Amino acid sequence: MSGSGKGEAARSGIAALVAIALAAFALTACAPTTPPPVTRTPTGPVASAQTPSPSSSSSAPTSVPDSPSVLVTGLVAPWSIAPIGSGALISQRDDGRVLEWTPAGGVHDVGTVPDVVSGGEAGLNGLAIHDDGGTRWLYAYHATAADNRVVRLRLTGDPGALRFDPASAQVVFTGIPRAGNHDGGRIAFGPDGMLYVGTGDAGQRDRARDRDYLGGKILRLTPTGRAAPGNPFGTAVYSLGHRNVQGLAWDTAGTLWASEFGQDTWDELNRIQPGGDYGWPDHEGRAGAADAIDPVVTWRPSEASLSGIAIVDDVVYVAGLRGERLWTLDTRSPDPQPQAAYTGEFGRLRDVVAAPNGALWVLTNNTDGRGSPGDADDRLLQLPRRR
Repeated sequence: MSGSGKGEAARSGIAALVAIALAAFALTACAPTTPPPVTRTPTGPVASAQTPSPSSSSSAPTSVPDSPSVLVTGLVAPWSIAPIGSGALISQRDDGRVLEWTPAGGVHDVGTVPDVVSGGEAGLNGLAIHDDGGTRWLYAYHATAADNRVVRLRLTGDPGALRFDPASAQVVFTGIPRAGNHDGGRIAFGPDGMLYVGTGDAGQRDRARDRDYLGGKILRLTPTGRAAPGNPFGTAVYSLGHRNVQGLAWDTAGTLWASEFGQDTWDELNRIQPGGDYGWPDHEGRAGAADAIDPVVTWRPSEASLSGIAIVDDVVYVAGLRGERLWTLDTRSPDPQPQAAYTGEFGRLRDVVAAPNGALWVLTNNTDGRGSPGDADDRLLQLPRRR
């Protein structure tokens, strides 16, 4: 299973990754190189005046700059990106705020999720958006004083002017263990329409393989919070034996992949099977044990400390916190060899998603108390557009 500790030297394949990115992406027309830092002001996050327009794709340039463009600066402990329309919603862990960024360059408050109690790694974490018969819901994973839980809030307004009323909050699922760390927090709707929830062991490592304990699991729920039909144990639990699930994404075959934030030895990227036991805390990394499923790829935590993931055309993009780099690998390869890009350029990376305009959006995480923030941190970055 996963871990954190001293890593080996960075891989020599950074150049190969850049080559992959060059072949896979191209910037939007008029996309700039990274603009000068914008100093944060008390008014909060701002959008770059040079934000590329997702709508101007017909004449995308053939060359790709060495660095992503900066869409937003001044975010505070951001955690999750949820694309909507041509923009995105962004969660801020410590203050419970949800912000909307639009391609026109605006950033505004959507609302503050009620009853968020932050501390350590807990607070307002993952976001997901679901349309239920014409009603748009924002799902949020957050901590209270007693637990981690999932709630949903009704979104109103058009993209660019989205809002939610905190009084509209509905509790979807409660009782996920909460601690100072190992709180999980990633949520995502799968291709089956079910809600998947990644949880952490909340420091109770010996219970991560206990089917009756909600920590150290991937949960699978209906949109209203019931155990999804077909779950392997007849409960909300979909897989177990995890330390701290931080990323969830699906390939073109509908297979779920999950990133795992480790302890002292290995971080992991796992291919998830219903009812699968991934071995924590008895096994770390590739154990070859009969009672656990081995990860597909492992990293030394100093090079990774994995967080959010995205999958585009069966290529996985993995955000690294302590590793301060973006990893990529081809899931179709029988022996995937991860390659790194942007090592150390933007500090800690918390989330990565496939953007509606064909680019990738990446969220930095230098203001969470563990990074070294610059004047512009934290930032929403845009990687080059796919061809």
